[in-house]
Amino acid sequence: MTTLFVEHLTVIDCAYLDAARGLVGESWIVDVELEGGLDAQSMVLDFVEVKRRIKQAIDGSVDHRLLLPALAAETEIHEDGDDLHVLFRADIGAIEHRSPRRAVSAIDAAEIDASSVAAHLAPRVLALLPDNVGERRLLLRPERIDGAYYHYVHGLKKHAGACQRIAHGHRSRIEVRVEGERDTELEMEIARRWLDIYLGTRADIVARGNGRVRFAYRSAEGHYQLALPETHVDLLDTDSTVECIAEHLARRCAAARPGRRIEVRAFEGVMKGAVARA
Repeated sequence: MTTLFVEHLTVIDCAYLDAARGLVGESWIVDVELEGGLDAQSMVLDFVEVKRRIKQAIDGSVDHRLLLPALAAETEIHEDGDDLHVLFRADIGAIEHRSPRRAVSAIDAAEIDASSVAAHLAPRVLALLPDNVGERRLLLRPERIDGAYYHYVHGLKKHAGACQRIAHGHRSRIEVRVEGERDTELEMEIARRWLDIYLGTRADIVARGNGRVRFAYRSAEGHYQLALPETHVDLLDTDSTVECIAEHLARRCAAARPGRRIEVRAFEGVMKGAVARA
């Protein structure tokens, strides 16, 4: 038997519900090992096929979705035709999510973490592999970030793909330069303010009161709605694309450092993002 490995095969960008933290945006790097006999090409599996098949399993089950801990006492799931209504009673307050079924994945676990998501993916990956592959190991890991970072959740109603889903997210680095030099104080201030944050578009608010805010919109996939405590929300006057996020942060940093040249490098998950200057 031979073991084939691919490091950093892809990245899972998702959101999940956590009893203590509430709604959490996450980015996990996926490493994979496949063990098996050699095929007619003297390969366990061609690398192109490894990436195509495993990404198919990931994209079809967890990527750009809201992951629910189905075995947690805090989780309630109600079916409404092709839609799902989720009520989750977190320590920070209740979180309510309504969406088409494809935007949500229920994980058979009491809590969502890298191990429970890898276990959820394992049989789905194996089903797409050829018979000569006998074992598969998936490792989900966060990017190593030495400086500041934050977890955020958002939805892009104008997007034609999976980003239109109202609750998907990222774990993201933030870099701020003032007059060309890194300003770690500003970086940490952003990270503290945006710890487990929902970045909402002001125009998508349909109700607000009693310490809660509700967002709703219709996109190509269907109707989306999300309600959560306003303590874990920050509002943008624009869409919440990474380009708009970078511009928003650059203006905020410019206000904190008046008269100085500002450059913000905002990441959307791992190794991608946007730069804005003010």
